[in-house]
Amino acid sequence: MKEHGKRYQTAVKELDKTKAFTPEEAVEAVKKAATTKFDETVELHLRMGLDPRNSAQQVRGVALLPYGLGKQVRVLVFAQGEAARIAETSGADFVGADDLVKKIEEGWTEFDIAIATPDMMSKVGKLGRVLGRKGLMPNPKSGTVVPTGDLARVLQDARKGRVEFKLDRTAIIHTVVGKASFEKEKLLGNLTAIVEAIVKARPSGAKGQYIRTAYLTSSMGPSIKLDVKTTQELTAS
Repeated sequence: MKEHGKRYQTAVKELDKTKAFTPEEAVEAVKKAATTKFDETVELHLRMGLDPRNSAQQVRGVALLPYGLGKQVRVLVFAQGEAARIAETSGADFVGADDLVKKIEEGWTEFDIAIATPDMMSKVGKLGRVLGRKGLMPNPKSGTVVPTGDLARVLQDARKGRVEFKLDRTAIIHTVVGKASFEKEKLLGNLTAIVEAIVKARPSGAKGQYIRTAYLTSSMGPSIKLDVKTTQELTAS
């Protein structure tokens, strides 16, 4: 196993590993531990009290981040006719139909979010093997298959900062919170939006403790344990 570098070892020594941090304390700690020359990404990792094999205990949804992701989000829209016109005027980076399908079939995936109108899904469906493994496949459950009337709003949300969350096969949810360079209040605001969305998405089949453990970490920093109780109580003011 590869050993961690000196920066990481120093950050670990300065961190109280026996403590469960409040969200405010965790945000301060993760910013302090992010000491690399590049702007590290801050992530949230939740171990859920759910059975990923049980269809009644699945969690999937979207959180709109009030302070964005700290990067330009490239949005592609599969649309035609009036929907294509709306997508173009609403700021989509790429808009098309058969032309985009063909381009992606040839291996191009230089975008961050793909949105489609329902009438385009018969064409987009053939891209499942390409887009599915990259997490880019439009899906009604993630709010990326939308009618023409909702296209402008969804596009606007995508440009601002939008993250999808989903229970994986190990009962964990991983999601991006923002960048380590964000002010403490902005990271906390994004974290609040994500936690609220996940709590609201609690499936009816969930039993017992919903969130078992929670950790905040940066790309190259140590994991910081969150106090589950105060984390679940986060609400936007």
